[in-house]
Amino acid sequence: MVRAVEQEQESKKLTSTILDFKGSNDNKDEGDNGLNSNVSIEEMVAAFQAREKQLLNEMDQMKEKFAKLLLGEDMSGGGTGVSSALALSNAITNLAASVFGEQSRLEPMSTERKARWRKEMAWLLSVTDHIVELVPSHQKNKDGSDMEIMVTKQRNDLLMNIPALRTLDRMLIDGLDTFKDQTEFYYLSKDASDSEKGNNKREDDKWWLPTVKVPPDGLSEAARKNLQVQKECVTQVLKAAMAINAQHLSEMEIPESYIESLPKNGRASLGDSIYKSITDEFFDPDQFLSSMDLSSEHKILDLKNRIEASIVIWKRKMHQKDSKSWGSGVSMEKRELFEERVEIILHLIKHRFPGLPQSSLDISKIEYNKDVGQAVLESYSRILESLAHTVMSRIEDVIRADLLTQDPPESNPTKDDSQPNSVHAGDDSESTNAQTLSDLLTWTTDQNDNEDQTEPQLETPKENNDQKHLTKLNMLITKKISYLESLGGLRSPTSRH
Repeated sequence: MVRAVEQEQESKKLTSTILDFKGSNDNKDEGDNGLNSNVSIEEMVAAFQAREKQLLNEMDQMKEKFAKLLLGEDMSGGGTGVSSALALSNAITNLAASVFGEQSRLEPMSTERKARWRKEMAWLLSVTDHIVELVPSHQKNKDGSDMEIMVTKQRNDLLMNIPALRTLDRMLIDGLDTFKDQTEFYYLSKDASDSEKGNNKREDDKWWLPTVKVPPDGLSEAARKNLQVQKECVTQVLKAAMAINAQHLSEMEIPESYIESLPKNGRASLGDSIYKSITDEFFDPDQFLSSMDLSSEHKILDLKNRIEASIVIWKRKMHQKDSKSWGSGVSMEKRELFEERVEIILHLIKHRFPGLPQSSLDISKIEYNKDVGQAVLESYSRILESLAHTVMSRIEDVIRADLLTQDPPESNPTKDDSQPNSVHAGDDSESTNAQTLSDLLTWTTDQNDNEDQTEPQLETPKENNDQKHLTKLNMLITKKISYLESLGGLRSPTSRH
């Protein structure tokens, strides 16, 4: 009731001000000009009132969102909510799911969705402006003398990563905008017959995704070139987001609850057959993966969970940070060798199957993390990584449909995000292992993650500007874990919502 009275008073004040302006115009204008002025003033009043109503609605939305964060998602106010870090992480994840959804088509975001995303992400990211650290500075006194003082500055990891993530965010959305006026490919409805779908019929478990149709003679060269350029751009965004996400996950502490759930040794975690393969005198990671059953997402995730658990067990044993009796007779040198081997496998799994859900270790770290800054960086990079992977899959759907117009279907197997054993199956693992973190963050095209290219990458002035921002990403990763400093891999697993 009070709010309604206040709104009415504000509207009266606004109307009175505009009517005063109208009166001054009436003294100057007569006849028809005065009539036109009356219409113009009425329109101005309506516009101001509409804008005022919109601002009040946005303020109510912002209050509701921050109330949930302060209450830790416990709307009863009983104090049993989650930590601020987890509440903020969930808010970013839920916002992305609400705005982007499945992103089932290669098309621009609507103006409303784009505006909501930018507005609400700005609200959530505003928290990081107040996460500061004290740094030394100099102050000049009136007498000309210098005095060293401590001043506040945004925390360094946020200062470097938030602008970089905003750049990746803008690049993804701008990339979708390039398909705004395209007319060469379109999508069939879900109820389309098999005859309409032809060779483009989906052969995976994501039957609800629409089928892409291209002209009988394929796409034009300009359309193919644009698809290739956008694919290369999204590839670089995906790599950068993966690197940032993996780095901050690796910096989060491993919760005690996860450690308590571990088996007594690495062999029990891996199982006898996997342990035997890893501890064999002659070890080939590619041959190991080819011998494993990776036919479903569940099986790949199970292998990833087992490997991460064994890494934690062996690391704790080597650093003697645990009080358990692991009962292992394996020497320290062999344990280091085995750890290196499983981390190589983990690295290959991460880059060959980027669409996997979060592992048990990832979920546990995010749930128990108390650092709000790390929670924001991890969740923001994770949802950008997920969106980049989805956009990449939609681009590959169109490319595949175009290829099917040129070659027989059997020579072009489906490469879709729903088929874990087909994603990046053609990567050269030897070259992948040789990559460094800097390589993952450069703007040049990585031949390991793309099929052989014949078209050069085109750069627009906007892309050049984004490239300048991305050069800062090479400074983001300063801490590397274990042997991966020489291998150039990423230790921590990739997480997704």
